[in-house]
Amino acid sequence: MAIIETEASLHEAHRDNHTHRDVNGGWLRPAVFGAMDGLVSNLALMTGVAGGSVGQQTIVITGLAGLAAGAFSMAAGEYTSVASQRELVEAELDVERRELRKHPQDEEAELAALYESRGVEPALARQVAQQLSRDPEQALEIHAREELGIDPSDLPSPLIAAVSSFGAFALGALLPVLPYLLGAASLWPAVLLALAGLFGCGAVVARVTARTWWFSGLRQLVLGGAAAGVTYALGGLFGTAVG
Repeated sequence: MAIIETEASLHEAHRDNHTHRDVNGGWLRPAVFGAMDGLVSNLALMTGVAGGSVGQQTIVITGLAGLAAGAFSMAAGEYTSVASQRELVEAELDVERRELRKHPQDEEAELAALYESRGVEPALARQVAQQLSRDPEQALEIHAREELGIDPSDLPSPLIAAVSSFGAFALGALLPVLPYLLGAASLWPAVLLALAGLFGCGAVVARVTARTWWFSGLRQLVLGGAAAGVTYALGGLFGTAVG
């Protein structure tokens, strides 16, 4: 009894400790990077305009226009990209579905050969392939996973991708504009809030990477700050040249 309890405890400990990060990022990665993109692009846009010594109203209008344009552009691009990818996958699934219907024996032998190549004994590989091929939908799913590397039941939604990209980008792009909307009269509050947001986004990204939160946060802060600094300098240069 003691041995059984010990083994059970070890199994439970292994199960609890043997966990992995979400290497695909799930919703977190596109959401955080969408917000980060909005932050960096709109901050750089606003600082570039501010560098040209324009009025406060012009900076605010530029920030709001950048938010709207960037969010709609991101949504349209994401929708088109995901829809095209999904259409390509569905076309390949139709090809595989026709092959399973026209040449079931060949597809079964192909599946058995695949398992053999991975070290399964030939007789067992044929038996497993035969059992899995009895259900056409299950066979399609297995062939799609093994040959195409996709899950037919978990295809991305273009609409969800577009809406999430729009929302994430708009949220990030709003931060540099927010101080002005709340009454700020200079660029510095917008820059400081945006840099804080960049650090926060970078720290959140650490959840799907092996880096520490402070390293990811500082890296993103430095990159975003550099982009803002360069565009501010260019804005000053162009403003002087045009003026």
